[in-house]
Amino acid sequence: MQEAVFNALADLAHTTSGQIIPASKAYLVEARLAGIARREGFGSLEDLVHCLESRQNPVFRAEIAAALLSRDTWFFREPGSLETIIRSRLPERLAASPSGRVRIWCAGGSTGQEAYSLSMLLDETPAGLAGAKVEILSTDLCKVATEKGRQGIFGHYEVQRGLSIHRLLKHFTRLESGDWQASEALRSRISFRVHNLLEPAGGLGKFDIILCRNVLTEMSRSARARVAESLANQLAPGGLILLAQGESLHGLTERLEPASEVRAGWVAAGTANAKVSAA
Repeated sequence: MQEAVFNALADLAHTTSGQIIPASKAYLVEARLAGIARREGFGSLEDLVHCLESRQNPVFRAEIAAALLSRDTWFFREPGSLETIIRSRLPERLAASPSGRVRIWCAGGSTGQEAYSLSMLLDETPAGLAGAKVEILSTDLCKVATEKGRQGIFGHYEVQRGLSIHRLLKHFTRLESGDWQASEALRSRISFRVHNLLEPAGGLGKFDIILCRNVLTEMSRSARARVAESLANQLAPGGLILLAQGESLHGLTERLEPASEVRAGWVAAGTANAKVSAA
């Protein structure tokens, strides 16, 4: 790949999603855009970049930027963190909620495996949570990934990553295509929306629990700071933000601090040791 072509695509990724793609990973750019290049009849990525620069098509630019994002996700990734959410924080938030409703946001949720994992865990919780009003929203920059999550259809390789045979047979149906579709019961708890984490999220509302895991790592520091502020804006009083193990918001915002009892958890500044308050 020509250096100018790589630089143009890396700049697009950075300005659109905050993602930094080092030159050493130019091969990932080629792999992630190969399908679009074939579909559009481009003979090379140079032709694709020329089209981007000459036609100024915002829809196509958004599709290219979304395709450049890492999509490595699977069911029940870091399962201990998910179980902490369902078995500890969720009951606390339900008890504190006047409406009996809890909202969970999977920010940068890709094709929805994280959201579906939460939905499955809800089916396996103690009877005390039966009938609880739990709303799960999964958002992603990529329209294609979001629509795939909404349909809840996954290939054989995808369901093999993190799903036990028991959960697969209980919660999914084998389609004639050979793919597997999540049950209506799982899908009914989850809504999907296209959203760029670098953009204001006020229209999404407030959330009791926000999962933003394995999203910040590849972003520039300035982009991570914007996301941290956005997450703080959408966090309901007494709520929790959960990152992936090894991720941190240190130095990115003064509005959040590490949770005292949840690893990789963050809460509103000054509340780490406070009791869960009303939503």
